[in-house]
Amino acid sequence: MKTEGKKKLIYSLLIIIVIFFLDRISKIYVISLAKINGSVDIFITKYLNIYLIWNEGIAFGLLSFDQNKIYTVITALITIISIVVLVLIITTKDIRYYFYSCVFGGAISNLFDRLYYFAVPDFIDLHINNYHWFIFNVADILITFGVLCLILIELIFYKSLDNEKK
Repeated sequence: MKTEGKKKLIYSLLIIIVIFFLDRISKIYVISLAKINGSVDIFITKYLNIYLIWNEGIAFGLLSFDQNKIYTVITALITIISIVVLVLIITTKDIRYYFYSCVFGGAISNLFDRLYYFAVPDFIDLHINNYHWFIFNVADILITFGVLCLILIELIFYKSLDNEKK
């Protein structure tokens, strides 16, 4: 393996590990607060609360169902998509591997929760007055960041990336 390939692998692993542990630490902390207090509903600012919910669906609680078969199918799809993202990390030769690493780190952390808790703990509640955004977690932030950066790269730098391949 070339030195450049080793550096890429080390950077990607570092990003994935840091994201996984930041997300784990935040979730463990909020879950432990819920165990101590019976629930978690903490007012931080007039725009931000910490409020624990258990998400059995996919991103932002979409596709939440009570049926075990649907939950299993969704978990299998998330696993397959995570494997595809891992392949993209390995095969990508440009800056995009950083952002694929962000997506993968968040995805495996949420996948860990789905397998361990059978749901993903979400707790970051952004709102303006009574208009609330979906409740999410640290992994969701980094998945969203990675996807947005990948979209921007494709939209803004598509021609330069295409020229690099030639």
